[in-house]
Amino acid sequence: MNSLDPSQMTPYGIIIPLSLACIFVAFLIACTILTLIVCTKRLHTVTHLLICNGSIALIFYCFVQSINYIHLAFMSWETNDSLCRWRGFFGYMTVVATIYSYLIQAISRFFISILGIRHRWVKSFKTHFILISIHWSLAVLLPLPALLTEDIYHRPNALCWVPKDYTLHVAYTVIAYYLIPTIIIFILYIVIFCRVKRRNLSIFVRRRKARSNRDLDLLYNIMILFSIYILGALPIILFVLTKNDVFYSIGIISVSLALAVEKGVTLIIDRDIRNTIRFYLQKTVVQVGPSIRSIS
Repeated sequence: MNSLDPSQMTPYGIIIPLSLACIFVAFLIACTILTLIVCTKRLHTVTHLLICNGSIALIFYCFVQSINYIHLAFMSWETNDSLCRWRGFFGYMTVVATIYSYLIQAISRFFISILGIRHRWVKSFKTHFILISIHWSLAVLLPLPALLTEDIYHRPNALCWVPKDYTLHVAYTVIAYYLIPTIIIFILYIVIFCRVKRRNLSIFVRRRKARSNRDLDLLYNIMILFSIYILGALPIILFVLTKNDVFYSIGIISVSLALAVEKGVTLIIDRDIRNTIRFYLQKTVVQVGPSIRSIS
């Protein structure tokens, strides 16, 4: 979210440790989700395939942003503009990958809930692998202006983002990275909600009410998780509107915190993942119990 020029007075000595702590927590939770999905056969569904893809995007985000923060804190002697542009490119790439992972989940839910009734192929793994391919292609293509222009350059005590003086480039990042996917996600949410509710009035769909309710539950989950991320980005939006660097400082932490919270909430609201965790915990307790009794 950090697409603007930070103030030279930004307290990175406080911000960087807090952001890295949030990133570390998000990284651990994302790795946990990824491991659960890969190792649990009943989680091998198209829905969890996209959750897995989102976790990979978040792990990539954690890795790149950690490098950027560590470079800013400990490698101030490195002043090459080209390397700064590459760091900015990968930073924006991880932001796009994270946000657009929510978008392809919403598109998948649209395919399954609306189009899947007549076109069963849209529910297939092949279709979802194509969605993932498009997702990562956009993650590479959309941030290319960071490399193709010289708007990003080394600035002492500043992250390698587009300075706020480059209004056109800043507007592009806000619109392409955040505004467009957000609008599409909310449109898909409204369309799916209205169509599913309308279908529930028919006799045919009453027999499928449980499936319709599950579709809505999954969509609610996507919206909850995406809303957490958007709330985390709110300070940066306020910075864009007010030019107050305090919001920028808060925003760096809040985005990382939102990602950690979002992944934590995923463990709670995803019923299949929650039940899988409960199963493994109960299995561990059963195995540990006899061992303790035998020792005593």
